[in-house]
Amino acid sequence: MAGSLSDTAISRYERDGVLFPVRVMAAADAGELRRRMEDCEHRRGRLHYAPKPHLVLPFVAELVRHAAILDAVEPLIGSDILLWDSSFIVKEAGDGKRVSWHQDLTLALFRRVDVPGFGPWSTKDGVPHVQPPIELLEQMLTIRLHLDDCDETNGALRVIPGSHNLGRLSAERIRELTEHSSALVCRASVGDALLMSPLLLHASSRSQNPAHRRVLHIEYAGFSLPPELQ
Repeated sequence: MAGSLSDTAISRYERDGVLFPVRVMAAADAGELRRRMEDCEHRRGRLHYAPKPHLVLPFVAELVRHAAILDAVEPLIGSDILLWDSSFIVKEAGDGKRVSWHQDLTLALFRRVDVPGFGPWSTKDGVPHVQPPIELLEQMLTIRLHLDDCDETNGALRVIPGSHNLGRLSAERIRELTEHSSALVCRASVGDALLMSPLLLHASSRSQNPAHRRVLHIEYAGFSLPPELQ
């Protein structure tokens, strides 16, 4: 693993809300990570989504804190980096779901505590989620680490560059933007990372390719929550 971000890359991220491909892992290392995740799939049965693997798999816990990844995160959200969340996502031909255009606007918390500026609340898979102030979302960063080659045929992410600068978007505004803007397809090779703002409009299509699309999705934050919230 190696590398930090150039000033040009930082400026491009600030303008577009997305930066890719960023090389944070050699293809051989990504292949080894894929093999270890496949071992977990075989032990647990067919796996399409695994929340918080950094809490149960030591090698993922080590990876999400690796210097090469944090070196890419720090120039974008600052040095006070909080690992917020992670998930392992598998998309296969025939059962990969289409993900419609959206922003990532909520945080998963241990319990609901009403705090000014945080809301509305919702519950997903039994876990409380809340929309934080937009100023906090602007200090978050998502890394998608690709464990397979990825293009239009197996569900590559599509984004609307610059949409992260428009704040929270209504459903009507999302429809308007996606109908009149050119989407960028984020093709990637094994080991490539995609960095994006959670406020960036993004979507993915159903996979038509028999090849897997496996992604380790990691979220970082450059802030601390009020003490009432965990």
